[in-house]
Amino acid sequence: MRKIHLSLCVFFLFLMKINAQEIEAIKGETAYPFLLKEADTDGEASEKQPVFVFLHGRSLSGTNLDRVKRYGVLYAINKGQDVPGIIVAPQSRGGWDPDKVIEIVDYVIAHYNADPDRIYVCGMSMGGYGTMDVAGKYPERIAAAVAICGGGSSQYASNLTQVPIWLHHGTADRAVPISESRKIMKAIKKVDPEADVSLNVIKGGTHGSVERLFHDDAIYDWMLKFKKKHKS
Repeated sequence: MRKIHLSLCVFFLFLMKINAQEIEAIKGETAYPFLLKEADTDGEASEKQPVFVFLHGRSLSGTNLDRVKRYGVLYAINKGQDVPGIIVAPQSRGGWDPDKVIEIVDYVIAHYNADPDRIYVCGMSMGGYGTMDVAGKYPERIAAAVAICGGGSSQYASNLTQVPIWLHHGTADRAVPISESRKIMKAIKKVDPEADVSLNVIKGGTHGSVERLFHDDAIYDWMLKFKKKHKS
């Protein structure tokens, strides 16, 4: 009888683990629909959680929200990558509007146990450009940003000096040349030579192969080093 009881406890704990990792589809609440995975807190529900916003590239644009799982943070989690925080993955129909991305961030802060001082944004290709636009327009909101095989607009160069940024680009990228990442880094450094922006040059990396960065701890650990100072 005791063995049955223990087996039932293990079974229900397993179900709780699965439920904790369920991905919600949020539609009609913000301009962009988005997928959200809550943090696996292991009982520490009172502690506010960091938020990782993933912005996809052009190939995942459209109206089928499940497409956002095809690569990036949610795909990496599905393959076993541990990302300690709330994961948010919106879908656009083409291009990223930073105002609409921040609307999602505000929604998540209002409805989930999110830490407003630890909002991180990362993206690939078109999402890399979107990442730089979000951090550039709202530097006071973003604790750190990672842009992979993208670029950025020099109009935000001054604001981007206020956000730690880690750029990644492959030398064999034919879709978006590495010169795009070099260009925005140069614009930021021109404003402030001491700005916390760096470029990881991936020798032989193609536009698609750099997706592997989402399957490694490095970019998440790096972002988590930074936190916005609370303003009272």
